[in-house]
Amino acid sequence: MTMRLPIDTSGMTFLCATTALPVLEFGSRQPRADLDTGEALYALQLLALNGEAAEVVKVTVAGEPKGVTAGQPVKVAGLTANFWSMNDRSGLSFRAAKVEPVGAPVRVAS
Repeated sequence: MTMRLPIDTSGMTFLCATTALPVLEFGSRQPRADLDTGEALYALQLLALNGEAAEVVKVTVAGEPKGVTAGQPVKVAGLTANFWSMNDRSGLSFRAAKVEPVGAPVRVAS
């Protein structure tokens, strides 16, 4: 059972925390594909900021997010929180219709 809840991102800012990596099938280690489009699934971590708090969330998207690098401000479209349960396990995952760059990467002093 999966329940998808849309998230209003209009008041939020997102920064890409990690480069997108292909989502792999557990047993075969082959790339997973979106069931609707057949596109390869990619996962990346985003820093979500709403002015009062920040949270790192792992977001899955169909198709490789082009031009998105670590430190990159991004626009997230069609973000949903997905509650899932399987046997005695359950959890929350995040899925976006699209993640795209909106500015130059933020440089962090070392």
